[in-house]
Amino acid sequence: MPDALLTAFGLVFDPYVLAVIAGASIFGLFVGAIPGLTATMATALLVPVTFFMEPVPAIAAIVTATAMAIFAGDIPGCLVRMPGTPASAAYTDEAYAMTRKGQAEVALGAGLVFSVLGGIFGSVVLVLAAPALAEVALRFSSFEYFWLVALGLTCAVFISTNDPLKGLISLFLGLGVSLAGLDNPSGYPRLTFGSTELLGGVSFIPAMIGMFAVSEIIRWASEPDAPAFKVQRSIGNVFTGMWKMTVAYRWPLVRGSTVGTLIGALPGAGADIAAWISYAMSKRLSKTPEKFGTGHPEGIVESGASNNAALSGAWIPALVFGIPGDSITAIVIGVLYMKGMNPGPTIFMNNAPQLYAVFIVFFLANLLMVPFGWAAIKAAKQILRMPRNIMMPIILLFCIVGAFAINNTAAGVTIMLVFGIVAFLMESNGFPVAPAILGMVLGALLEDTFVSSMIKADGSLLGFFSRPISATLGVAAILVWFAPLLMRTLRRWQAPAA
Repeated sequence: MPDALLTAFGLVFDPYVLAVIAGASIFGLFVGAIPGLTATMATALLVPVTFFMEPVPAIAAIVTATAMAIFAGDIPGCLVRMPGTPASAAYTDEAYAMTRKGQAEVALGAGLVFSVLGGIFGSVVLVLAAPALAEVALRFSSFEYFWLVALGLTCAVFISTNDPLKGLISLFLGLGVSLAGLDNPSGYPRLTFGSTELLGGVSFIPAMIGMFAVSEIIRWASEPDAPAFKVQRSIGNVFTGMWKMTVAYRWPLVRGSTVGTLIGALPGAGADIAAWISYAMSKRLSKTPEKFGTGHPEGIVESGASNNAALSGAWIPALVFGIPGDSITAIVIGVLYMKGMNPGPTIFMNNAPQLYAVFIVFFLANLLMVPFGWAAIKAAKQILRMPRNIMMPIILLFCIVGAFAINNTAAGVTIMLVFGIVAFLMESNGFPVAPAILGMVLGALLEDTFVSSMIKADGSLLGFFSRPISATLGVAAILVWFAPLLMRTLRRWQAPAA
């Protein structure tokens, strides 16, 4: 092992590999910061380039670019309420509220620092516990995934700051949208209204861009006299106060990193679900839940750490069993086979130096996120100095380009505009947008896992409690759903005695 580790350091700290990592960092930051161009797209765009590389620089480019892209999605989300990646959507409203209060530096600094810490935590777990965690992840069937998604959807109530009922209505709207497309399992078209563009369902990225960014543009156009941002004249230091924040929110940081790594290790889950669950958990367990939604950094700390930890977690089943943890590692597995690093238990014996080099790259990529992320924030912060009558049309142009780029059709732009109008009407009447986004993210997975589970159980609902992990998750979900009712009943019983 010492010889393999020494060889791995030599492979990573080669000038060519370091140059590739630096280039991939800039590329990942650029792609992640543009709405519509996700971390998965960054990986896909890098694959043709990796054909001409050795295994270590090829994998290093992908690892670095995806880590940077997930963080970079926070930047436009914070500054102009336009999340660059779906993983950033969970706490976009929180970060944007901080920007409107003149605290953009704090929000971006928290996003950067805790993304780095979460990524390092996930990398440590990847190195130390990959085989054990992968074995647990393989025990998850459709029954367990159904309950995990159900718990994720429960987040809609927790992230609805003022009115849980309106949060539920918004959630069901998102779930309804997720039903559009071909019916599962019969393949019969539903909610397509005769449009062939909707046979594959409503494209999530254009809908997300519309509900966050376009709705904000409509609001600006309808309220021309609204006060502009409180922009600081000096850029300032985004790292100011981060140590105090780390100490103050140390448990949310640990919790978010742990949850992100565990969810990332589940095949098909990924950083998006991890961020939503961690944000809701942060609000639920916070000592000051009333501050959430008003520009409070606690949720950013936990969910920011979670989505970057999930990136490392997703590599656990990919490396150990060749089973992708998310869409990014699905692409990575193909690259690994192409480079002769066949995923599976034997990779630890047959390709030990290259594997250790990949582990080193994970740590290096997260550490490099500090200087590269700082530079990206400093450049992007200038956006707030731009007059809003110039900035908003430019944002709309980027929205149109991002929505069109998903499938290269005008349907994406139409979806974006429709959902922008819907989101504007929802927010004007006090309905939160985030639960609807959550419903669209998890709706298809909820239906797929439910249908698969019912087929396996021959239509018996008891099948959802027939396995130990599934039964545990099911009981936990039901307790969470009925906890408010039980607490209210207990208070009524205790009132006469008092």
